Parts: sequence; structure tokens; C-alpha cells
Amino acid sequence: MNFAVLASGRGGNLQAIIKAVHAGQIKAHLKVVISDRKDAFALEIAKQHKISAYYINPKDFSDRISLDRAIVQRLHEYHVDFVVLAGYMRLVSGYFVDQYPNKILNIHPSLLPSFKGMHAMRDAFEYGAKVTGATVHFVVEQMDEGAVIVQEAVRIETNDTLDTLAEKIHAAEHRIYPHAIELLVDGKLKIEGRRVLIDP
Repeated sequence: MNFAVLASGRGGNLQAIIKAVHAGQIKAHLKVVISDRKDAFALEIAKQHKISAYYINPKDFSDRISLDRAIVQRLHEYHVDFVVLAGYMRLVSGYFVDQYPNKILNIHPSLLPSFKGMHAMRDAFEYGAKVTGATVHFVVEQMDEGAVIVQEAVRIETNDTLDTLAEKIHAAEHRIYPHAIELLVDGKLKIEGRRVLIDP
């Protein structure tokens, strides 16, 4: 199987995914990395590992669907079977989701359905939650609404700062995201309504 990663930032989850591919945990080929930000370090990481990397400027397109059509065209060129969003800071359109039904994964820095949205770590911290975490889920058109695949809880300790909490959540993400991709590649995920069943 071939897959792509869409990223907007520093590429921490991308590095964890590449490591899992090289270790044979993920038995699929990472063919291309695409970013909506020219300065995203994820692009540099891809180039370091000799993975095709592209910056697609959203300002070149009149709307979200036009942007997504350009991205999907690129994905088709690489015969991509599924897509991984790793810190990709844009909502994908219904058109995009329809091209890869139940084949787009995202990671979110909270225990969904709690603390959806762009500032999940900060929101959980400021709310005074005692436990938060990370969630890998399937992507649907609505933000953070897709069925949950795997989660890992992270305790918010009294002496935590937002920075230390972010470090713990990122570490959890780097553990569970490669595992979720592995489950998808190995055909061990079955969706029943909102439940994702994992074949043991």
C-alpha cells in the first residue's frame, strides 16, 4: 500500500511515522508529503529521507475544494491508497473525504469528544481537566467528528505547565499514531456506526 502525509508544521508525528516505516512496523510505502506552508519543517524532513515533498499554496486557489482537487490530483499521481494528516491545519472538504472514504486518519491532542478544535491542549489545561490525551480518528467533513480508532490518556499534574503538558501529549501521539496506521494497513479495523472494532 502507498500513503501520503499532509502536514503544516514541525513534523514530529511525521518523524515518528517514518521511523515506524523504516522499522517495518508500518508495512506500507510513504510516497509523498504535502504541506500548505512553504516553511513547514515537515517538508525538510521528507527531503532528508528522500521522500517526494510538495508545497501547495492555498492562495493559488479560489476555494477549499479547488485546493483539495489539486492535492488529490497529486495523490493520484503517486497512487496513494490512504492519507495521514499530521498537524495539517486545514479542514478537508467533503470532496476530499469522498476520494478516500475511511482511508484518511488524523491525530488530535485531546481525548475526543472532549476539547475539539485548534487549541485542544490549551483548552484542557485552562479548563482544569485532570486527564487529557491524544486521539487517532477517521476523518469526516465535520471537524474532529470521525470515529475514534485509538486513544491514550495523559494526566495533567499539579506542576504541569502548558509546555510540559504539550511534551507529554506529543509523546503519546508518537506512540499511538504509528500503531493506528499499522492497524489500518494490516486490515484490522472495522467500522460499525461510530465504533471502530480492532481485530485482535
